[in-house]
Parts: sequence; structure tokens; C-alpha cells
Amino acid sequence: MKYISIALLFLGISVTAQNAHVHHDSIKNLEEVTVKNAAKKKIETEMKMAVSVDEYLSSSDNISFIKRGAYAWEPLLNNMSTERSTVTIDGMHIFGACTDKMDPITSYVESNNLAAIDIKSGQEGSLHGATVAGSIDLKRRSTPFSIERKWNGSYQSGFEFNNKQFFNLGNVSYSSNKFVADGSISYRKADNYYDGNDDEVKHSQYKKFNTSLGLAYKTSDLSSIRLDAIFDMAKDVGFPALPMDLSLSRALITSASYKQLFKEGLVRVIDSKVYFNAIEHYMDDTTRPENLVHMDMPGWSTTYGLVSKANIKKNSYSSEIQLNAYDNLSIAEMRMYPQDRSKRSMFAYSWPWVTTRYGGLSMNNYWDISEKSQLSLGGSLGVNYNYSKYVEFNWIFHPGAPQEKTRFLPSLHAGYQLDIDQFNFSVGTGYGHRAPSVSEGYGYYIYNSFDRYDYIGDPNLKNEISYEGNASVGFKNEKLSIQGKVNYFYIQNYIIGRVLSMGSPMNYQSVGVKGYTSLDYATLFNMSMNAAYDILQHLHWKGTLTYARGMDDKAGNLPFIRPLSYQTSLHFMHKNFGIQTSVNGDFAQINYSPEYGEDQTSAYTIWNISANYTFKINKVKTVVQVGAENLLNEYYSTYADWGNIPRMGRNIFTSLKFNF
Repeated sequence: MKYISIALLFLGISVTAQNAHVHHDSIKNLEEVTVKNAAKKKIETEMKMAVSVDEYLSSSDNISFIKRGAYAWEPLLNNMSTERSTVTIDGMHIFGACTDKMDPITSYVESNNLAAIDIKSGQEGSLHGATVAGSIDLKRRSTPFSIERKWNGSYQSGFEFNNKQFFNLGNVSYSSNKFVADGSISYRKADNYYDGNDDEVKHSQYKKFNTSLGLAYKTSDLSSIRLDAIFDMAKDVGFPALPMDLSLSRALITSASYKQLFKEGLVRVIDSKVYFNAIEHYMDDTTRPENLVHMDMPGWSTTYGLVSKANIKKNSYSSEIQLNAYDNLSIAEMRMYPQDRSKRSMFAYSWPWVTTRYGGLSMNNYWDISEKSQLSLGGSLGVNYNYSKYVEFNWIFHPGAPQEKTRFLPSLHAGYQLDIDQFNFSVGTGYGHRAPSVSEGYGYYIYNSFDRYDYIGDPNLKNEISYEGNASVGFKNEKLSIQGKVNYFYIQNYIIGRVLSMGSPMNYQSVGVKGYTSLDYATLFNMSMNAAYDILQHLHWKGTLTYARGMDDKAGNLPFIRPLSYQTSLHFMHKNFGIQTSVNGDFAQINYSPEYGEDQTSAYTIWNISANYTFKINKVKTVVQVGAENLLNEYYSTYADWGNIPRMGRNIFTSLKFNF
């Protein structure tokens, strides 16, 4: 499928309401942005400058990952799969084109074209659409207008020894009183990595190219227009946990926006955005000659959308109102070949041309009850429409299933926040619906290599309905800060796969057929504890402890629930020199689920260390870093490693960065 070229003029850009409140339990800002000075922290961690988007997200205590290789990890927010969360780029809805979920939206951006990542838990994430787990919004770099003409840029290069990964990341921006331009380019190439036993993990290589461009023009003192585009391409990506690899993936993500500010009145900002994105993804097994029957699995996803937001402020009240609308077409094919690939033995649509149209209105309201307490109340109402062009694939297992279906998706949430001296407290609750995903509703023989079953969708599935509660308590003084958070989800009509009595496997590696069905309910509990202490002026300690527990309606364990995990780190910085070390690990996964293909995973502990030095070369700020991950070369596999593939062993990394 070829990309469709379009030129869009649109009204919108993302902006935060004045005096917007941060709910301690449900929103985690991984990165602060100071608009006044146009200074933005980089997407990096204390341990490593040149992190991928996945590595950066994993530093959040409420995000974990399913890993099927070294590339394109699937983010789990609140220990829930991506079907239950909303992942957007600057509020734009983008849908992957792979039935195996090997192209999460996070794989189509790079760390050097992002400014921040906003994570909201549960129904507080419903601003971007219907959700259960919450939302992850990837915010692009956006240089503000400046009085004087300015050029800024950076270039970063480095090498990682374990998988011989070489990367280059470049950024440049120009700003003036009327015009702004942002550009980025990146390239990563990695070979197979080696595990803790120094054995090569075959089919774990990848190549990735990403570039972006943003142009903004000030149409008046209080208004501007902006055009943005991202192009991403990955080639020769191996997935050691799967029976096939990725030959090519491409994404074109475009948008046009208009923003209007107001000096006076109830409405302070109106911004609107129209967008278009197209994704193509080609999985095949031409690099797997051991497969008796060869298969190609190409997929395409095309989305048109609109995001329009207004910010309101009056006295102690502020509000954010957002309209979301999009139209998505998802197509996935399954082609089987004998050893002679010139002959095709079977063809089917695993996504039978499924159209999804969504329109929703969301509202978040905040009241400053006093200087020490705030109240928030919000909600959304969405309409979700599905249409399957080739519904006969669904009729094989669900005779008479409707070709089209309309669902209403309401949501409500409320929270209260209180600050007393050095303590802070918060409580919140939420209620919301989500519609089945394309795979859950219309998937046809989607092979799951984790439990080795072919999966069948059901268009008649009910909406999932989530009831949640959350709370947090924290303490902070000049040296010590402690924050504890808990949340609990009770999810009716929980969608999961169960063995079907009818149907035969289509993939020769399958052991049976499962159909997506709804449990009466499932429960999920998440807890985290974060602490930080300034031991000395230049020596700082941080620690994190997380725990989760998920059960179905028969008190059985849900899959991919993170066991008790921990991380502790020390960071020393003096003048131009810094050194940091960390220890992280999981306890044994004892609450695993054999019914869903899991087995017990052992406990592990990983030690990391890095050092960096900052200096200037002809007034150009330069930072050099060297470090080692998994310093003791531990051999391990976690609960979230698909098929128990081992993680990377000792990895020495280097990085050099110039800022000008």
C-alpha cells in the first residue's frame, strides 16, 4: 500500500491550561519543561544519555514492557496490555499495523525528537480517548518564538559493545519573532546481542532511521500556525521470540495546527489540530529456513483525525475541554507458501479491512478550594463505530455477527489533593468503558507464539467496564522525600483468550485455537514507593519499590503482572564530573499463569555504572560518557520476556554529545 500525500491546513497546537494541577497518584511528568527560558531537559536518564524511548519510559514506576527482542518493546501501563491504554503523539491517535503488536506507537519516534512524555493513570487519561489503564502522550520538541534570531542544535554519537550498536542523533532549530523551524535526524544499527552466558541471541539485530520537521509561523501577536511531520523506517529487525522477523516498517505522521491565545475573558487558549498518518509493516520468515511452511504477514494502518482543545480559567477554577475524532482503517494479511515461494498455498485477512471511527468530548475541571487543597472532576463521552468489510471471516466462528457495530463509551473521574506542611495526600476514583480492539473484535487466526495458540476475535464482545480507586501520601523536606502510591482496578467483562472447542490451528506451530471472550471480572492492584535522600551536597540517593497483583474471576493469576521489583541508585556530581551507579531487579515470579502460557521466572539482580565529563571545545558544550549495563554479566530472563528469551549480558556503552 502506497502512502497518500496530503496537504493539511489546520487549527491547533497542544498547550497546558494555566494553573493545571498535577494529581500525585495518576499523573507522572517524566520531564519538566520551562517555557519561559525555552529550556527543556533531554529525554535521558541519570545512568545513560543516549537512551531509546523504551529505555526512558522504563524509568517510570508504572510502566513495564513485554519484550520480544531488542527492538519495539510493548509498553504496559499499570500492568495492562496496550489494548487498555491510549498512546498518542501530541494528542494524535496512531494505530500500529502489526497483528503481533511488534510496532507500538513508541517505536515510531526517537528520543531526540521528543521534549517530554506525559503519563496519566486510569481515567485521568481519558482526555485523549476511551481507556482503562490510562494514557501515554509523547510530546514533540517545539521551539518557542524568540525576540532575536537564534540557532541551536546538538549532535550525539556513540557505540554499545554487546550488540555493536552504532547510533547518530542530530537536532537543529531556528527561532525568530515570526518563524520557527525544528529538525531532527537519527540512525541506529545493531547486530545480534549476547546474553549473560556469552551466547549469541540470534535474530535480535535491527536498523532504524527517523527524521522529523516542524515549521511554525506567528500570524499575530496571539496566534500561530504549525506544520509537523515525522518519517520513520526500520529494516531487518529480528525478533528472537517470534517465528518470523520484520523486513520493513515505515510510518509517515503529519499534522497541521492553529493556536489562538486570549488576553482576557473566560477562554484563555483555543488550539486545534488535524492530522494524517500512514503505517505499513511487513513481517516475514525469509530469514528462518527451518520453518516448514513459510508465511508473510503484511499490515497497513491509515488514520485521519482532529484534536481541538480549549483552556478556561476564572479565579480559582480552571478547565480543559478536548474534542477527539478520528477515522482508522486497519488491514492485515496472512499469506502461506510451501518451500517454493513462487507458489502461494493460502491467503486470509487477519484484519479484514476494519474501519474504526471515534468521536469523543472530554473535560477536566480543577478548583483551588484553598491554598492547600484542590479538587478535580472530569469525564468524557465517546462514540466508537466499527465496520468490517470482509465480515465472512468473522462468520466462520460467529455466524450472523454484525458487519458494523456502534458503542457508547462514558467515563468519569474525581480526585482530591491536600498539602499539610511537609506532607501531601491525594485520593481519587474513576469509572470508564473501552471498546474491544481490532484484534479482539475482528482478528482472524492471529498466532500467539507465547502460548502457541491461534486467536479469533468476536464482534459481539461487550465493553470492558473499569471501576478504580487510587491514593497517595508523601513527605518532603530539604533532604528527604518519600512518596507512596496505590491503585486498584475492578474490570467487568475483562477480555482475554480462552480455548475454543471448534476450529483447527492454521499455523503448523499452533497447538490449538483460542477465542477472545469476556470474563465476569478481573482485579488488578498496583503499588509503588519512591524515596530520595541528599546524603551530601554532591551525593544523592534514590530508591523505588513496586508490586502488582492481578487475578481473574476464578482467583487465577492474570498474565504479565510484574512481581515485586526494586531499584536503588547513587549519583555523585561535582563541577564537570559525574558518576552514577544503580542496582535493580525483580523477585521470583511466583504468581504466574500456566493457563496463559507463563512459567515461573527466577529472581535476578543487575548492577549498572556510568561516568560523564562536561567540557567546552571552542565554546561548544561537550559531554562524554562511558558506562556498563549488567556489569556482572548476569544471565536472566524476566516475566515479561516473550518465550523466556534471555536479556542482554554485559554491555559497555560510550557516548559523545555536542550542544551548540
